[in-house]
Amino acid sequence: MVNIKAGEHTIEDIGVAIFDKDGTIIELHHYWLKMVYFRSLFLCERLRIDKSHITGLSYAMGADIDKGRLRPEGPVGLKKREIVMGEAIKYLKEIGFNNVENICIDVFKDVDLFSQKNLQEFIKPIKGAIELIKDLFSNGCKVAIATTDISERAMLAMRHLGIEKYIHFFAGAEMVERQKPFPDQVELILKVLNSKKENAIMVGDALTDVEMGVNAGLKGTIGLLTGFGTYEDLIKITPYVVPDISWIKVIKDNHDE
Repeated sequence: MVNIKAGEHTIEDIGVAIFDKDGTIIELHHYWLKMVYFRSLFLCERLRIDKSHITGLSYAMGADIDKGRLRPEGPVGLKKREIVMGEAIKYLKEIGFNNVENICIDVFKDVDLFSQKNLQEFIKPIKGAIELIKDLFSNGCKVAIATTDISERAMLAMRHLGIEKYIHFFAGAEMVERQKPFPDQVELILKVLNSKKENAIMVGDALTDVEMGVNAGLKGTIGLLTGFGTYEDLIKITPYVVPDISWIKVIKDNHDE
């Protein structure tokens, strides 16, 4: 067990730390803006659509290319892959392209492969994330990832950062029926790691991350200001809100497991 300091607050006796991925460990806007851009580009090329539609397709999926930001309502970065793809399909139907479901599936897979070969262009760690995960692991705290991305992509991202071996379990969106803010991912993690909610924390940047931790009844849930959530919204549901992950520290190793 370890004690965690989040800003001015201390949360004691933590055996499991669960992290969201995008906006928590890696830069949210950088990663998903690139993913959505290439999905849109590949779709335009595949369907021989004028590339002026890249902006519209990207916006439908949740990325405002002109502003260089993700839309706070998503869906990308907040909701699972199938919902994001559904918005792309809807946009394509509106401009006269029907029966494109299989093409979208293929293009999303193509972009997955493209990004895997060019991870250095897509993934930027948030300051303090790697150090915290290593510190938790070295002090006997189990570490898990709960993400709306698929688990394989989360593993690849953490492998690229050199910290996959410090993470005990990856809970991707494909592993549960209900997505954040439902507690399903947290419950799965606790079951797999044979751990109790009274000794676990959740760390995330979105309201849905924080709501998931609260709904799961965890010892504490820490909201970060490096993604979608604002201080005003996060503080309403958790007392633990800090600017970014670097504000979270391991302050004591109890050695009492």
